[in-house]
Amino acid sequence: MPQPQQALSHSNEANIQLTLASLNRNQIQTVRAAAQTFSVPRTTLRERRAGKPARRDCQPNSKKLTQLEEEVIISHILDLDQRGFAPMYAAVRDMADKLLAARGGGQVGVHWPRNFVKRTDSLTTRFN
Repeated sequence: MPQPQQALSHSNEANIQLTLASLNRNQIQTVRAAAQTFSVPRTTLRERRAGKPARRDCQPNSKKLTQLEEEVIISHILDLDQRGFAPMYAAVRDMADKLLAARGGGQVGVHWPRNFVKRTDSLTTRFN
């Protein structure tokens, strides 16, 4: 039975990197033996040796805005906050829609601003 995605942690990623290093140094001859020794999936080792990056390092296909556009929205929100204005979700959605319209990318979803604020560490609220 396959492991759930949440069970795969940084320690598993470290094991994968150690396994790849031992294979590259010819300390272990076969992928199968290396996978058994370090308790990592054989398919993951094959894919990593072929050059496929880890899933957590890839950008999802559903992401509409580029990294630069998201940084512009973050800086604009923080600038408004410094001036004493709290931007509403509708205003954040409008900013994103205007950036997408400039390059013909459609619109963001209804819940996009809430999810954007949730996944952005610099926009979280902290109470003392």
